[in-house]
Amino acid sequence: MEQDHFSVFVSVHILFLKDERILLSLRKNISSDGLYGLVAGHLDKGETVTSAIIREAREEVDVVIEPEDIKIATVCHSYNQKNGKEFIQFYVICNKWQGEFKNNEPEKCGELKFFPLKNLPENIVPYIKDAIDKTINGVKYYEYGWHGES
Repeated sequence: MEQDHFSVFVSVHILFLKDERILLSLRKNISSDGLYGLVAGHLDKGETVTSAIIREAREEVDVVIEPEDIKIATVCHSYNQKNGKEFIQFYVICNKWQGEFKNNEPEKCGELKFFPLKNLPENIVPYIKDAIDKTINGVKYYEYGWHGES
């Protein structure tokens, strides 16, 4: 019996951490407009997770990350009930980078700001807040959106 294969999207999310604070990006003119998220993006065809992380950091916030400074902390298999898409999301911790953070995408990002990990803003994308909690608490793998979470 032949089995149907499905398409899955792969994304990377960077937790830039410094002195118990995390860098968040205020989303603008994109989904979840007005809510904070992480520096993130999708993998391009033929790209590794590490390459995508390095590329997204450079494209979105103008910092350089070395491969050895990336720590994959959490992986999530998520389902978006609104559009029926499945994602494999890699959440990485980065404590070291070169350069100063700069908003390279002002049409999609209202601001970049560090927040205390223990005092995240109220207006944060729900699945991002959950992912930050899971990452900080050492959860290596979890599933999201399959049982009504949004």
